[in-house]
Amino acid sequence: MSKLNHKLVVIGIYAVFVVLLVAIFYPILWVVGTSLNPGTSLLVSNMFPADPTTDHYAELIRNTDFMLWYWNTIKIATVNAVLSTALVSLTAYAFSRFRFVGRKQGLMVLLVLQMFPGFLSIMAIFVLLLQLKMLDTHLGIILVYAGGAVSMGTWVMKGHFDTIPRSLEEAAFLDGATHKDIFFKIILPLSMPAVTFVALNSFITPFMDFILPQIILRSSDKMTLAQGLYNMVANETNSSFTLFAAGAVLVALPITLLYMFFQKFLVGGLASGADKG
Repeated sequence: MSKLNHKLVVIGIYAVFVVLLVAIFYPILWVVGTSLNPGTSLLVSNMFPADPTTDHYAELIRNTDFMLWYWNTIKIATVNAVLSTALVSLTAYAFSRFRFVGRKQGLMVLLVLQMFPGFLSIMAIFVLLLQLKMLDTHLGIILVYAGGAVSMGTWVMKGHFDTIPRSLEEAAFLDGATHKDIFFKIILPLSMPAVTFVALNSFITPFMDFILPQIILRSSDKMTLAQGLYNMVANETNSSFTLFAAGAVLVALPITLLYMFFQKFLVGGLASGADKG
């Protein structure tokens, strides 16, 4: 490749990169600007209003059930992260370290399940939770989230487990360690990137999801953030969009901070899951 062609390729890559940055950050800046708009209109002349105000944030906290929605979401997200990580870790360890009948078929089933969008099973989930009397309960939606995390999370964590030398386990067995000791004292400590990746994705899911909570959770005191903010706008005739923007910023802020704090672990966990041998 000549130097001219090389420069053209580099320029093209940077151009695509700039376009992607604009496409990603413009909506974010627009939402932040809208949340600071003194009025109730979504249309602002500039990216940020001339007289920004934080009144919408104060009104959101004082005059709505925003904090209740936040607490419900935090509770669901925390329990889901713990339960999903436990299920995924145990499942991935079994597939990585044990050889049993149906192992390859089980891995293939988990792989195929990732190809289908979750909303295809919504009706079945609704009927199942109705029969189990778990409809309109936080436990019901937590179990659905945790079960849905197993397919993708197992492949990610199994890929990381496969990179851990078996010689460490063999040495531990010689010292009298059990599978339980090896799992908790050797495998998990060496797999913190993958564990963090699965836990954080499971924690963030309830913040991002709207369809499943809208179908499962019916009571106003059990709503998540996505439900509450949507209903707040839907029940008001186009008059609460600035409040919605303020709520969106408050929802995105902790998620952004978590991603920034755990960025190294996330990248390492995602990269480790690429080895699916």
